[in-house]
Amino acid sequence: MNSMKNINILIVDDRKENLLVLESILEPLSVNIVKASSGNEALGLLFDYDFAVALLDVQMPDMDGFEVAEIMRSSERTCHIPIIFVTAISVEEEHIFKGYDSGAVDYLLKPLKDTKIILSKIKIFIELYNQKQKIIEQSLILEKKVQELEITKQELEKVNLILEQTSYFDNLTGIANRHSLEAYFNTALKNSKRERTNLSVMMIDIDRFKDFNDNYGHVQGDICLVKIAKTIKESLKRPLDFVGRYGGEEFIVLLQETNIECALKVAEEIKGNIESLQIKHRFSNVKNYVTASIGVVSLIPGKTDSINDIVIKADKALYEAKHKGRNRVVEYEED
Repeated sequence: MNSMKNINILIVDDRKENLLVLESILEPLSVNIVKASSGNEALGLLFDYDFAVALLDVQMPDMDGFEVAEIMRSSERTCHIPIIFVTAISVEEEHIFKGYDSGAVDYLLKPLKDTKIILSKIKIFIELYNQKQKIIEQSLILEKKVQELEITKQELEKVNLILEQTSYFDNLTGIANRHSLEAYFNTALKNSKRERTNLSVMMIDIDRFKDFNDNYGHVQGDICLVKIAKTIKESLKRPLDFVGRYGGEEFIVLLQETNIECALKVAEEIKGNIESLQIKHRFSNVKNYVTASIGVVSLIPGKTDSINDIVIKADKALYEAKHKGRNRVVEYEED
């Protein structure tokens, strides 16, 4: 994982005193703060640094924050950088809509008072940046593995095309999205069929997550998803172990060359690590904190086995875990 000192944050304001205030607020993060006093200077810095997040003043001479954001969104190099507008103008609907149309993810209002909330928001984007770097590293490992197994040129080009053309990061959690998950799943399935090795798949679902969202709000729900995605990722020890967001509060983990005994052990560890987060959930009838149910299937795939066949089996095991009371791991068994 990147250390905090290698994380770059861009702050842009035409007034030096405002830059100093922002710099002092961000100081506890121990990140590398890059300052710009104009929109043009900020755009120049984008070619020299890889930024985890950018904080833009809205009202600046020559080029305002909205114009800077629109230029950032038009460039492939900078279009994924989260933008937070820092403004003293009244937040009317027209300004809000214009900001979000320009690519903003949030607003901070001057004078900046609640430093805890500001730091909390910035930390989420730093964590997403770190998760993004992890997935990039993992995709490179996958490409190397593909080459070692001498997959045909056509298959290799197909995987590369998916990696190049598809945005394969989940915008919220930073882990693989469904497109990337399916691409990796397809390659893993082919490897297992060719080498006649076990492929283990687990489907993870957060218990009573709708009740969590309904009572704590979607902002806290998103924070919960980010924490759980990070916990699942950190529970996987091998470079080829893979996790992706399947949809909503569901995640899929792929373990190549792993039998059912080892897969169940990993699943129990993931379940325990999620419990240990102690995310308060007093509206759950399982525990007073957030828990997860996990369905696990392990097999040596046959020629006709498809991704859909395997997912259905993992989903049936997950359903059984829910039926038995949630917060448990259940192995798929043939009827």
